[in-house]
Amino acid sequence: MSTDALAAALAELPLVDHHVHGALRDDVDRAGLELMLTESDRPVPPWMTQFDSQIGFAVRRWCAPVLGLPAHPAPEVYLSRRRELGAAEVNRRLLAASGIDHYLLETGYGGAEILGTDEMARASGRPVDEIVRLESVLEDVARSGVAAADLPERFRETLAARTVDAVGLKSIVAYRFGFDFDPARPSGDEVTAAAGAWLAECARTGTVRVSDPVLLRFVLWSGVDRGLPIQLHAGYGDPDVELHRCDPLLLTRFIRNVQPHGVDLLLLHCYPFHRNAGYLAQVFPHVFFDVGLGVNYTGVRSDAVVAESLELAPFAKILFSSDAWGPPELHHLGALLWRRGMLRAMAPWVGSGEWDLDEAVRVARMIGHDNARRVYGLEGGA
Repeated sequence: MSTDALAAALAELPLVDHHVHGALRDDVDRAGLELMLTESDRPVPPWMTQFDSQIGFAVRRWCAPVLGLPAHPAPEVYLSRRRELGAAEVNRRLLAASGIDHYLLETGYGGAEILGTDEMARASGRPVDEIVRLESVLEDVARSGVAAADLPERFRETLAARTVDAVGLKSIVAYRFGFDFDPARPSGDEVTAAAGAWLAECARTGTVRVSDPVLLRFVLWSGVDRGLPIQLHAGYGDPDVELHRCDPLLLTRFIRNVQPHGVDLLLLHCYPFHRNAGYLAQVFPHVFFDVGLGVNYTGVRSDAVVAESLELAPFAKILFSSDAWGPPELHHLGALLWRRGMLRAMAPWVGSGEWDLDEAVRVARMIGHDNARRVYGLEGGA
């Protein structure tokens, strides 16, 4: 009976997805959808299908019934039904089924392919707040035309303007360099020299993409000065990352340096380093983490990832995210698999008397809802 009560409480929990991207704007063909069901940015080889993976199986098991199909349809049947319904209806059904009550949308990646904050709010019928990507702001400043000596101040002014209504910041330093960067704030002369070299490279190549470690440190520390919570992608991602340099333990000195400034750092996803992130969240009061991206891509094995996230960190330091981008299947599955993982982790503890039922429900609400509302200063909420 306690398992049933716990399952009911988890099913009804209004989640705050503290790191997510927009759903797809338009219909997508099979090749396009399969490429969005993997973190690889390479075409799926012709001798395989992404539907033969943990996430592919999860899509056909859990998303098909939401679209009016039996569980486990053939990929062709699933894709036909998707086309029949159209992108707007697929979005509506799967976003509603997720039970996500509030989205914190990171807007630095995806462009015209995915819904922006206002469109995502209309498609989901739920509140949407913005997370601003630091590197994207710097790249926008470079595109606007700026001298190297003026870039630092122009960036700070632009960041302040862009984040008037934002609830947090995001950095992809893990992608652009790695976490083994100098944790100290760079000097003004260092930033100006790096800006000159970078702007010259942008002019020469026609490509605006910041990867200079001095400039990456500059935007990070500018984010600290801005005072909003800072999200940092950690661990698993697309082939742009060098995974061994994305272990959050490499951030330890930076974390120490940030602590006196009173800014919260949120380690995103973290798989396969989620236990390391749990350690950091335990020992540093301003560090939080989630296992978002890893949950979707491990499918039926996501139960283990969710359970491992509960091992070390205080429960007030763990958050829920889906990191969904594009197919609304990822938004729905991120929530569904997290709820199921929490149930399968906690039900034996409650059943054996190790945990009290009401305490288990309270912990689930903390992680799925309350912690994000506190960290980001969100108003109201269920």
